[in-house]
Amino acid sequence: MIYTLLYFEFFKIGLFALGGGLATIPFLQELGEKYGWITAQELLDIIAVAESTPGPIGVNAATFVGYKTANILGGIIAVLGLVTPSLIIIIIIAQFLVKFRENTTVRNAFYGIRPTVAGVIGASGVSVMYGVLDGKIYELKIFMMFLLLIFFWAIQKYKKHPIVYIALGACVGVLLRL
Repeated sequence: MIYTLLYFEFFKIGLFALGGGLATIPFLQELGEKYGWITAQELLDIIAVAESTPGPIGVNAATFVGYKTANILGGIIAVLGLVTPSLIIIIIIAQFLVKFRENTTVRNAFYGIRPTVAGVIGASGVSVMYGVLDGKIYELKIFMMFLLLIFFWAIQKYKKHPIVYIALGACVGVLLRL
């Protein structure tokens, strides 16, 4: 009975806590008041620990509350309850994408999105570059733009793993700071 209750309570949290892990906090407070599964101090501890450990706050909180309530199996069931709504929604969206993949309007929309995303990423890179080089000489800015173009060309020509280009960019950044 406790496992079913854990699953459905965390299913509701996963379904209605829109906006990320911090949106689960009012639901967790309600669980503490309704069932006594956690105290107000434990909730504060959950938030502190979940913010400082890897993973989403909601998953970390579900693990803690489930474990405290019903040991290891309770932790697993609480997390499953929390993530089930997201999995269902993703599966439904994936089915629609597969179904409409051959639709020319959808295909053209995705085709148009690609260069837009590349442009947004490129623009943010240029914006960061200008922020870093603020107050520097104009020629250095031109050099950096030229270097950026070389990087884009190298990415297209050599098709290496992105970490290679990140490492190269870090090396160039360190050299330019010397």
